[in-house]
Amino acid sequence: MKQKKSKFPEFINRELSWIEFNQRVLDEAFDISVPLSERLNFLCITCSNLDEFIMVRVGGLWMLMSEKNKIPDASGYPPSVLYEAVTGRIRQMIASQYHCFLDQIEPELRRNGIKRIAPQDWTEEQHQFLRIYFENDIYPALTPVRIGQKEVFPLLSNLELHLAIRLKPPRKSRIPRYAVLPLGRMMDRIIRLPSNAGCRFVLLEDLLKYFLARFFEGEEIMESALFRITRNADLAVHEDKSDDLLEKMTEILDARKHSECIRLEVESSSSPLLLSFLKKSLKIKTSVIYRIPGPLYLADFQSLIQPGEHESLHYEPWPPQISAEFESNTSVFDLIKKQNRLFLHPYESFEPVLRLIAEAAADPNVLTIKQILYRTSRNSPVVAALQQAAEAGKNVTVIVELKARFDEARNIAWAKKLEKAGAQVIYGVKGLKVHAKACLIVRREPKGIVRYMHFGTGNYNEITAKVYSDVSFMTCAEDFGYDLSILFNMLTGYSQPGNFLKLAAAPFKLRKKILELIETESQRKREGKNAMIMIKINSLVDTEIIRALYRASIAGVKILLNVRGVCCLRPGIKHLSENITVVSIVDRFLEHSRIFYFYQNGHEKLYLSSADWMPRNFDRRVELLIPVDDPDSRKKLMAVLEDYFQDTEKAKYLQPDGTYALCSLKGATRNRSQEKIYRRICHHVHKSRIIPKTVLEPHLPLDNL
Repeated sequence: MKQKKSKFPEFINRELSWIEFNQRVLDEAFDISVPLSERLNFLCITCSNLDEFIMVRVGGLWMLMSEKNKIPDASGYPPSVLYEAVTGRIRQMIASQYHCFLDQIEPELRRNGIKRIAPQDWTEEQHQFLRIYFENDIYPALTPVRIGQKEVFPLLSNLELHLAIRLKPPRKSRIPRYAVLPLGRMMDRIIRLPSNAGCRFVLLEDLLKYFLARFFEGEEIMESALFRITRNADLAVHEDKSDDLLEKMTEILDARKHSECIRLEVESSSSPLLLSFLKKSLKIKTSVIYRIPGPLYLADFQSLIQPGEHESLHYEPWPPQISAEFESNTSVFDLIKKQNRLFLHPYESFEPVLRLIAEAAADPNVLTIKQILYRTSRNSPVVAALQQAAEAGKNVTVIVELKARFDEARNIAWAKKLEKAGAQVIYGVKGLKVHAKACLIVRREPKGIVRYMHFGTGNYNEITAKVYSDVSFMTCAEDFGYDLSILFNMLTGYSQPGNFLKLAAAPFKLRKKILELIETESQRKREGKNAMIMIKINSLVDTEIIRALYRASIAGVKILLNVRGVCCLRPGIKHLSENITVVSIVDRFLEHSRIFYFYQNGHEKLYLSSADWMPRNFDRRVELLIPVDDPDSRKKLMAVLEDYFQDTEKAKYLQPDGTYALCSLKGATRNRSQEKIYRRICHHVHKSRIIPKTVLEPHLPLDNL
């Protein structure tokens, strides 16, 4: 590829791009046009996001540095340089988070009657309530651990709050003594006080500090400070050395409890003595210590305003819509047989998906259910239905991905329950993560065997389906059934990859398929024909795909990319990517669906997928690309794609330097894409509920006609 030298590197760094995504989420917390409860929610999300990023991505950099790896990534950063850039940017973000909380959100909470009460401001009634609460609920449940010269430092739980306590040295000694008090998983961080005037609350750590002497009778407490550690979670099982994946994944979960501390968060008021004690005990460097200027782990404040409380502080409710057909007693199988069904969650209810699986479990004509489970809810109705089906004697095969990061423990538990119910459980595929979202139901009908399918861009999780924007597609088309049967045979047996009629799958030919679609647009544009690409994904990292998009841009293809999170492509570079626009939308729903559109000389191709455009999705995961051919589904999807690129409220555009800027379309009509999609769906559902007026038509004599 020949192009003039740009002042910017060809690729944006992945880690730094992710931090910019988290910054866009944080920007919503600063936005005074967003309801206060939702601003608090966005702030909390950035905190939990940052935890996972540090555990995995920073943890990965930490391991590369420990291995003395100096190989630069695609953006030109060697690990040590990137680590400095990333951690420096993280510190900036933490400062911004606390500026948002302490200077904006907390004062607004107080103005709305939601107040954190410091011990010096407790009334006598509050003091009495908290003393009783401490004695009855806190003191019996918590246990401090003393740390002396000879005691081994205790194993501290990852991401949990602990109180470090410095005690006065004993007589004739200058050596301070220390103790650690874990706050525990089951303790409420926010303690609500009796009040006739709004919401008053106390933080658990403030209560503990006030009554701390109760744990150390006869001792003088010099200071106490809250702290929290983050351990490296970038640990992987070596499957080539593992015969029992279930056992090895259990070992990985245990190993995370002991892995290296890569971040220490501690109250900024901590003395040098206390910091030195923690640093020595945890065997860490000063570079991983983060002094926090406010309450640690702001994500705990997410529970401060419960749904149904302070309605004016929340978004206007957008209840998920469901068509009249799916509210009727009509069988889901009959509805799918009538026509393909496409749902846009969470604008449309996830209930039809749950109904499909529940109905299949109870239907005596259903012979087999095959399903992939990547992430599920804590009390999953999908798993319950599969258990019911297995116990009823149906052939139930479930691929439970044990390597779904941070859901490993839950998936191990579900796998054991399904096995106990009589289901055939496959623990993923050796060397790969099964990330595709698909369900195959085989049903005996009067005319023979019919296969019903559900494909999704999101997980079988009815909780996240209320806040993640995803697409569900249901069909009983025979060619889809043929392909999905082949896929399950490949995943559960020793079948070799076959030739699909409709689907494309990773790690077999998905990258090749995407590259062909991009190159076809490029070639047609070179021939003077119309060409266009519109893509909606969560992450764009794969360098081979990015270079293909650059070639298409150079050829003159108009490319619109909606990339929610990480984007390593650099748009707007003359002679390279000047025909590429990258937009990111952060709003009340988490954008999660993957939708791909290619003009293809007027023979437009439209696809759904479980895959983002990252090396791991193409090379190390089982993913699906699902063509959408029927006119109704295509029309619905195209309207959504177009909405995103017309957004003037929540859209931010990626600049050549890697930063993002708000939409600057002068004179453009106000357009908030998520709101527009929801209003349109409500309109269609309302129309579907209008019952046609009954017209009485009399039988007339023939001579009157």
